[in-house]
Amino acid sequence: MPRVQLVVRGIVQGVGFRPFVAGLAHQLGLGGHVRNDSGWVFIEVEGPADRVAAFSAGLRDQAPPLAVIDEVTTRELVPLGETTFVIDPSGAATGRRTSIPADVATCDDCLRELADPSDRRYRYPFLNCTQCGPRFTIIESLPYDRAATTMRRFAMCEACRAEYEDPGNRRYHAEPTACPACGPQLWFEAPGVRAGGDEALAEARRWLADGRVVAVKGLGGFHLACDARHDEAVRALRQRKGRGDKPFALMVRDLDAVRALCHVSPEEVAQLTSPARPIVLLRRREASAGFVADAGGATALPLAQVAPGQAHLGVMLPYSPLHHLLVEQAPLVMTSGNRSDEPIAHDNDEARTRLAALADAFLLHDRDIHAVCDDSVIRVFRNRPLPIRRSRGYAPVPVRLPFEVPPTLAVGGELKATFCLAEGHDAYLSQHIGDMESVETLAAFEHAVAHLTRLFGIEPAVVAIDMHPGYLSSRWARAWAEARGLRVVPVQHHHAHHAAVMAEHGLAPDAQAIGLILDGTGYGLDGTVWGGEIFEGGYGGVRRAGQLASVPLPASDRDVRSGYRLALAHLMAAGVPVGDDLAPWRACPAGERTLLTRRFHRGIGMAASSSMGRLFDAVASILDVRHVSAYEAQGAMELEALAASARGNDLAPGALTLEVVERDGRLQLDPASLLRALVDEQRRGTPPAILAARFHAAVAAGLVTIVQRLGAAPACPPSAAPSLAPPSTPPCPPPSAPPCPPSSAPPCPVALSGGVFQNVLLLTMTVDALEAAGFRALTHRLVPPNDGGLSLGQVAVAGCGRAEGLGLGA
Repeated sequence: MPRVQLVVRGIVQGVGFRPFVAGLAHQLGLGGHVRNDSGWVFIEVEGPADRVAAFSAGLRDQAPPLAVIDEVTTRELVPLGETTFVIDPSGAATGRRTSIPADVATCDDCLRELADPSDRRYRYPFLNCTQCGPRFTIIESLPYDRAATTMRRFAMCEACRAEYEDPGNRRYHAEPTACPACGPQLWFEAPGVRAGGDEALAEARRWLADGRVVAVKGLGGFHLACDARHDEAVRALRQRKGRGDKPFALMVRDLDAVRALCHVSPEEVAQLTSPARPIVLLRRREASAGFVADAGGATALPLAQVAPGQAHLGVMLPYSPLHHLLVEQAPLVMTSGNRSDEPIAHDNDEARTRLAALADAFLLHDRDIHAVCDDSVIRVFRNRPLPIRRSRGYAPVPVRLPFEVPPTLAVGGELKATFCLAEGHDAYLSQHIGDMESVETLAAFEHAVAHLTRLFGIEPAVVAIDMHPGYLSSRWARAWAEARGLRVVPVQHHHAHHAAVMAEHGLAPDAQAIGLILDGTGYGLDGTVWGGEIFEGGYGGVRRAGQLASVPLPASDRDVRSGYRLALAHLMAAGVPVGDDLAPWRACPAGERTLLTRRFHRGIGMAASSSMGRLFDAVASILDVRHVSAYEAQGAMELEALAASARGNDLAPGALTLEVVERDGRLQLDPASLLRALVDEQRRGTPPAILAARFHAAVAAGLVTIVQRLGAAPACPPSAAPSLAPPSTPPCPPPSAPPCPPSSAPPCPVALSGGVFQNVLLLTMTVDALEAAGFRALTHRLVPPNDGGLSLGQVAVAGCGRAEGLGLGA
């Protein structure tokens, strides 16, 4: 009888894979063993040839739902005569890497136990099994065994040990398994109050019902929670956290509660109930005075406080047993346990110090969190997820690269920072770290880099950074690389966006695409601020074939938040007379008007900018939607919400046109005529919602027009065209690659990226028009279009430079 070794690579640790393998072998009557090492799963099976063949087929066809098998290699061994099958202890590190699963929402079997008074885990906040529970946030090293997680301090009781060793039990080798007798414990702390066990949960619910703020320790860090029905509690949390008008997320008990608040499509339901359990941005139901009845119909939620000025609500379902128990009676605002612009608290003592001024009480437990992981956020676009923040439930599951790269660390940008560790075909994106604007966030970034490099055994040979000289992430990475003698590859910001879309769609290393890259700010190679870029090219180099025409805009951080300043600068550049009939002029303090006019005409404190994000901010002010933003893209988000309220023919651009002109050797989208027409329509009394919708339509139409102009040319940029890759850098593909196809070939695909394309209304209009014109539109589905996806693009650009590297120059 044959004996076969099978080596399995993929997400096969922490997903119940070894118990599944053992169960399949027992079912088929095969002997042998299975074991983990730090990289792969090794299996040896012995028995009749037909049963060994059935085992090999079943390995893929019947694998656990959370497993992802990338590769299985097989070789024949000398038979040993074994008739029993066992799970062997994990092996030592081998230098190979495996993917590890993200944290997984509580499964239905565990939820039934949680609600069953006869079960010994009844209402136990930390129950889990092989198909659910913490993974990434508790793993300290590989191979994945209990001793390598923060669960090692909890010795299993006899009952848990029996389940853990029983091949027929779903907790067979479930490393985080626990029960009330042997596992983590919950307690409640407040001034003069301390309670444990069931009473801890009861106290927390009482304090929440009384309108207090409770800091809750979860899977990947702390939340600040309050009862969403209490207007004053929501208001107090907003004020304490320093959140301004930025929307809060809601956690509700079930889909009925979601449907009472929002319109929900089947795909949105699928995302809400997926194992990742992200926050999903859903279109809220209309209600008078900003209130919507909850699922019970007895109370109302102060939505004006939860998500001011927004047409969407961020909603999530509970994803841990503790959350299920906590939201049984009331929907909760659940926001990150930190002050704005700080890392999330994850340690009990740290939370007591950092959150003392924010929370009235604490709901704590003694299971340590090793990897901090914030909630993920998605929108749904064309029945598929559009990531806004990729973190809990997704990180650190790799993105498969279409070509091999050397060991690389890419550090992303400044805002919405993530980093990416990559080698070969695997790109491991980190969880969301936050905005790299403080020493505390930098420390969290360093800790996460150290953790993932150790976890996956990747020793970077290349470090990829954003070209902006002031980014904290870039300065840190240069010093980190210099200390280790590593090569640094600067990547232009928008080129990284362009490459990220291409990489996640699996485009080959020699592929070319037209890129529509729209965001707020990016370091431009010509000394200006970029943000409305149209590229031609690929990983190894792109040509700036088009752009939003540059306009002198106020340049300071405070200026960027002041939509009225941006609006007045855009209007003056367009030759529009400004006066009291225009909202941004009225919003501008009288003392600033003369100064701002003088700044514009003299160029003082101004910077040439092609930013599409700033154009949206300006239009939000012109239409009297938002004049000063309390958080990034607030004006643009509220403008989208206003535009989405328009219907039918109002969605056509009408008289608004984003004109395409040719200047300085490239095509440009000139906003001047659009803004003049917008003001004319406004002065005629056209409602703001209609103008907002027509503005979106005009931008989409202008983008498609410029793509059509470019698409009429050869599908690859001419070799003589200026490129973002310097002449001394070997191109990717190498010179021996086939020539570009003739103009009769199918047009290049069009890659859409940048934070502006978080706007689903604009994205839908643009993709629909591109496809109607015969183009293939590539949009994000694995990483965010905002700067959270930059690090993937940096890896792809740096990796395509081969051993020589790919530095970028003007």
